[in-house]
Amino acid sequence: MDSVCPFALESALAPAPDDLLKTPLYHLHVELGARMVPFAGYAMPVQYPAGLMAEHKHTRAAAGLFDISHMGQLRLIGPEAAAAFESLMPVDVIDLAPGKQRYGLLLNEAGGIIDDLMFFNEGNDALFVIVNGACKAGDIAHIQASIGHRCTVEPMPSHALLALQGPQAAATLARLSPGIERFVFMTGGAVSIGGIPAFVTRSGYTGEDGFEISVAADNAEALARLLLAQPEVLPVGLGARNSLRLEAGLCLYGHDIDEGTTPVEASLNWAIQKVRRTGGAREGGFPGAAKVLAQLAASAAAAAANPADHAALPRRRVGLVALERIPVRDGTLLQSLEGQPIGQVTSGLLGPTVDRPIAMGYVATAFATSGTRIQAIVRGKPVAMEVCPLPFLPARYFRG
Repeated sequence: MDSVCPFALESALAPAPDDLLKTPLYHLHVELGARMVPFAGYAMPVQYPAGLMAEHKHTRAAAGLFDISHMGQLRLIGPEAAAAFESLMPVDVIDLAPGKQRYGLLLNEAGGIIDDLMFFNEGNDALFVIVNGACKAGDIAHIQASIGHRCTVEPMPSHALLALQGPQAAATLARLSPGIERFVFMTGGAVSIGGIPAFVTRSGYTGEDGFEISVAADNAEALARLLLAQPEVLPVGLGARNSLRLEAGLCLYGHDIDEGTTPVEASLNWAIQKVRRTGGAREGGFPGAAKVLAQLAASAAAAAANPADHAALPRRRVGLVALERIPVRDGTLLQSLEGQPIGQVTSGLLGPTVDRPIAMGYVATAFATSGTRIQAIVRGKPVAMEVCPLPFLPARYFRG
């Protein structure tokens, strides 16, 4: 999830232009001393005075509060809403039970990822959907044009979105909203937080336990101040959000996935439920189905060991660790040990928690097996890398 952004702090720490959009928390960010940068058309906080490293480590140890109000929120309403939405994605929407949330992938006719998103079954023929900020206008237009004749597409521009993430997030929120601890990972519902109405899901983008909180824009600042008044909570900016999600092995839209990338190439097979696969009760029926299902078959046949499958699945997203203490940044060329170009890094940095250079990128399928040694070309010199499993840090979601 999340919108495209380079996250190059050395070039991003410039004042945000005055013509950028502002979230309901903009003035609070400025009051807190945040460094504001352009992001998805908004002026957003990249870090606060504590700094990226401190914000990252605090989220891993306690609880961090993120403003993610740049993201798009909408509802799909009507008896056909679930079936209609399912027609746009290789995901099981129809069978998602009320009160539960799922990760989804909007695809184009070539099987490329238009956007990744989260959707929640509210019950009563209504779905709540969260899409990426830079994609939201296009996503809403695409959904309206594709299924607007089958259900009501209701954007929610009057709502803000906050995320409270970290091992102490649940205890903190339960102090203000008793009973909220009953939710487990990927569930949620309507709650009151210190008397403020909100809609909460137990999910997030850091690999930690936590919550995403949809709230009326008029109440967003009051809610943020209430949460920041709790001793466990610090504000966290986009810089630490990026390092947290990379350690968790989560994709950043526009870097690790895009319209030229299929779910199988992106190693997101887990997001395609059995019912939508070959032989499933509702096999195919989504944009790019023929290509995606063929790639799933190639993946199942262990393409790395079978050159005949490489045409169907030419590349895969993998985790990478540098064997030297040299960060390998986005866009870095990847080569075989013999100097053959085999791919490119899409996200990379020095992981603050794992304390080593980590990256994600795409490599030719023959090089995608964990343990494979390759090299990255950094400033003209090779840096030894090894393909490794994702995530870099085990997730700590609360599953009950």
